[in-house]
Amino acid sequence: MDAQKIIAGIDPDRHVVIAGPTASGKSALALQIAQTQGGTVVNADALQIWSCWRVLTARPDEADEAAAPHALYGHVDPGRAYSVGDWLKDVAGLKGRLIVAGGTGLYLTALTSGLAPIPAVPAEIRARGDAWLAAGGLEQMVAALDPPTREKIDTRNPVRVQRAWEVLEATGRGISAWQQDTPAPMIAPEDAHCLVLTSDRDWLAERIDRRFRQMWDQGAVDEVRAMLPEWAPGAQWTRAIGAPEIAAYLREETDAATALERAIIATRQYAKSQRIWFRNRMKSWETLQVGPQG
Repeated sequence: MDAQKIIAGIDPDRHVVIAGPTASGKSALALQIAQTQGGTVVNADALQIWSCWRVLTARPDEADEAAAPHALYGHVDPGRAYSVGDWLKDVAGLKGRLIVAGGTGLYLTALTSGLAPIPAVPAEIRARGDAWLAAGGLEQMVAALDPPTREKIDTRNPVRVQRAWEVLEATGRGISAWQQDTPAPMIAPEDAHCLVLTSDRDWLAERIDRRFRQMWDQGAVDEVRAMLPEWAPGAQWTRAIGAPEIAAYLREETDAATALERAIIATRQYAKSQRIWFRNRMKSWETLQVGPQG
């Protein structure tokens, strides 16, 4: 990827939205655009919002944040519920040109396609959903969904399934029906440069392996250790990729080598799900090849 060539083709008066799987280099590209053309780098990664995770989620470091304005990184404290709707409200409060970069497909799709006005789900229903999944009830929860929603969502993704079930339980209406009332997007694709980074699978897997090992050595384990006293299985902030595996190691439920390998595997699986989302939902976006080509 020739970043300078890419930047030369970007209108500095338009917003930029960059999607890409973990470790693909989207944050670095966003920073280069901001430094060259101006603008605020905006986080669109649901794992990088948490104040407790900097190293573990590869958030921009202090040097990067000093090099250009950054927003919505590490701004949510553990224990607080935070939804895609909350993120959109935070984005709406930002001024000037935005360079949105991240790997959370739901955030990026909501930003560029609109978000259905689904009411908040009561905590009691969310707790029931948590307990149901914890007891191994994924298949039963899928079966409980309304057929139109069941056909649309990834039924292998527990987070998506639980969200759909919660909405149906709370409102009596499936997510697919709510989505029919979706308003206009905050940033329409035709009004911005919308880019998707893609790469060779093996190249990305090697980058994921190398980066996670570096994070392990450079503070990720210490970050998880600091949060163990507040650990709440199933809480949003504890779902950061690699966090459960490191926590298991720190609780002496497994050894370091096994925890590290499991965390790397989880990260690769996460990258796979990201690629699937981008391929299915962002077909009209400009694709940029990163890493070796041909």
